[in-house]
Amino acid sequence: MKTRFTSLVHVKKNIMQKSERLLQEANANMNNAKKALRDSLVYLQEIEAPKQGKIADFLANRALLDSQRAIIQHNEEWIAYTQEEVKTTQEQLKKDMIEYEKYKYLEYEEMQKILKKQKIQEAKDLDEIALMTYTNKTKEAS
Repeated sequence: MKTRFTSLVHVKKNIMQKSERLLQEANANMNNAKKALRDSLVYLQEIEAPKQGKIADFLANRALLDSQRAIIQHNEEWIAYTQEEVKTTQEQLKKDMIEYEKYKYLEYEEMQKILKKQKIQEAKDLDEIALMTYTNKTKEAS
């Protein structure tokens, strides 16, 4: 049964599903960021400082450590960004779900009104048929 809210419910449901997909993507991005941070921390632990050799080797090792620390900092910033993205996406999903439920409830209420009107009309029709049948029987009996 269609009501004036049916198309709105459909639109709100699509918007809510889009928000759910965006939240899943944001969670996937956050998981990728966390994995990248773990990998960069592991790689930092694997870098060994030379015990002896030329100063150029020590400087190269230091540059490698600085580079890896910069990657770690970048990954930490990426995690912070994705966490914020997840938070805002969750808030948007919550709003979209509330809107969807609101219009779904309005549609339900509208359907209940329509069904009530139909039942009342059906009862009136049955009363009219019963009255007509009674009138016809009393005319035939007389």
